[in-house]
Amino acid sequence: MTGSDRLARALSAIDAANAADPGQEDGRPAALLYGERMSAELARLFPDAGEVLQIAARGQHIERWLLPRSAYPEGREGYHAWRREQARRHADRVAAIMAGAGYDAAERDRAGVLLRKEGIKRDPEVQALEDVICFTFLKWYFAPFSGTQSPEALQKIVERTARKMSEEGRQRVLREFDLPPALAVAFGG
Repeated sequence: MTGSDRLARALSAIDAANAADPGQEDGRPAALLYGERMSAELARLFPDAGEVLQIAARGQHIERWLLPRSAYPEGREGYHAWRREQARRHADRVAAIMAGAGYDAAERDRAGVLLRKEGIKRDPEVQALEDVICFTFLKWYFAPFSGTQSPEALQKIVERTARKMSEEGRQRVLREFDLPPALAVAFGG
């Protein structure tokens, strides 16, 4: 099996899993649409991304709806516990899909590192995935999300988003998005 065959099989299996999302956006399963948007942003921002990074981007939120945020306590601590468990679950699920597509243990382990964001700010591929996540959020989800937050809470969320990004990513945000000055400052604008 060629690399492109393996990749196609893995992406197709991720899409099939995410097509079961009961949540809908634009008349489509929300997780499926999110994965497609992640892949599109990865291809745009990092056109030379390897197969493992392509798979991690597509599987970033695989079957996320199976573990709802409401299963964890309110507040920052509960949110972080939920996010850690989601990352672990995503890594395990993607690794199983990769095994079925013919990827070896080292490749599956690497996808887990990316999905758990181990080495953010130190590992270029982990950082690339984080930048893609942030761009996808800003491009597709920020506007509707911002309407649910107070101005103070929104400012903190934007500041946290900017801190997770690379310097190059933050500069690109300033070039590509028309952010209000109060929010642009978080990206260095």
